Amino acid sequence: MEALTQTDGLVVQQKKEWGEILTGFETKNKYAIYNTAGDSLYYAAEVGGNILLRLFLKAWRPFEIAVVKPDNQIALHLKSPFRFYFREIAVHDASGQLLGSIQRRFSILRRKYTVYDSQGQEICELFGPILHPWTFEIRENGEIFGKITKKWSGLLKEGFTDADNFGVTFPVDWPKEIKAILFGGVFLIDFVHFENKNNN
Repeated sequence: MEALTQTDGLVVQQKKEWGEILTGFETKNKYAIYNTAGDSLYYAAEVGGNILLRLFLKAWRPFEIAVVKPDNQIALHLKSPFRFYFREIAVHDASGQLLGSIQRRFSILRRKYTVYDSQGQEICELFGPILHPWTFEIRENGEIFGKITKKWSGLLKEGFTDADNFGVTFPVDWPKEIKAILFGGVFLIDFVHFENKNNN
């Protein structure tokens, strides 16, 4: 996680394989992660899972994601259990220690998530404004400190796949553990709001 110490943001780029693009059969999600200067920091991939769960539960399925450094050493492990609505994700470091979690909150019109530390104390929230469906503000006591944003990935790519690119920004001086938790939030938001376009 040391790569997160001096960065104020990350770009998470979902990778699609040509076989999936041509057949429409969805394979396990893979991602490349860069800092805002474009330097490659990590790779991430969905691990384990069941093909039947993928086919029938789609974006509601439980998932685990391994985040690795360029030398293939584990950096983070993300785990999201099965939930129909109150989806959550737990973020663990390389040794398996819990760093924190993010959980969706009940809201009729708004998209809200609470971010917790390893002790279950609230750190901040993710708030999705109604008129900005591709943006989630990182808020603490009502003040905006950063954003998670789905970025358009090009007409051809958007037209033929559901590949998503995200950006997440946060204060450069925030602890790397909090940055790691917010980074994990990108994957939760991708699954809940964008992987299955009918699941909002």
